[in-house]
Amino acid sequence: MSITVTIQRRQHIAEIRFTRPPLNFASPELLAQIADALEAIDAEPQIRCSVLAADGKAFCAGADLAGDETLTGGGAMNMVGDLYTQAQRIFRRAKPMVAAIHGAAIGAGLGLALAADFRVAAPAARFSANFTALGFHPGFGLTHTLPRLIGVQRAGWMMLSSERVKPEAALSWGLVDRLAEPDSVLDEAHHMAGEIAANGPLAVLAVRRSWLTGLADEVIAAMAHEHAEQSKLRGTADYAEGVAAVFERRPANFTGR
Repeated sequence: MSITVTIQRRQHIAEIRFTRPPLNFASPELLAQIADALEAIDAEPQIRCSVLAADGKAFCAGADLAGDETLTGGGAMNMVGDLYTQAQRIFRRAKPMVAAIHGAAIGAGLGLALAADFRVAAPAARFSANFTALGFHPGFGLTHTLPRLIGVQRAGWMMLSSERVKPEAALSWGLVDRLAEPDSVLDEAHHMAGEIAANGPLAVLAVRRSWLTGLADEVIAAMAHEHAEQSKLRGTADYAEGVAAVFERRPANFTGR
């Protein structure tokens, strides 16, 4: 599948826009290009904040478990490990990032959305840690980032129930920071980035380091644990049934094996 990641600079803000048709499924290659863009932004003194946005119907619909042979074949967990290696680079960036969430952010897509410092959501946005619906374990550091953001109880509910959370609830929970209409979600993300970029750049970097002290290391440790749990579950009948149910668009019939 073709992947396009572009960077557009507007004064002190850089917009990173990505697309991987049809639903912007997460892959190591996509995340590597996003991480490359963020590292380039970190190295550019004039850029003080980034905006992450996507083209297409979904922001990021997670990993293509039903359609990607690398996930259903023998090298599946190696691919997931590669995905997390690139995710680590995204979390290690120095400068703040605002995500414009215009559509679904599911599974690894939710993980990518939570890698941003702030989020703006459009009415069509949906947020789901849908791993248990697949008979799988959450990944992308969500076992750390989600409770850190919305609290242990609500994060537990999202991860155990696989519920799709709508923007209004996401705002009240603190999962997103602002709501915007479909035609203004990107503008609102740029507005937030501009509010950050208007301040002293050295102070912004210093405050972000203080605010997020240890976060990247904690997320990376969480990913290592998640990957181990995912590796155990991948060989189960429930996981095979969960992926088949997604592919066949039917409810799963889990047996606990």
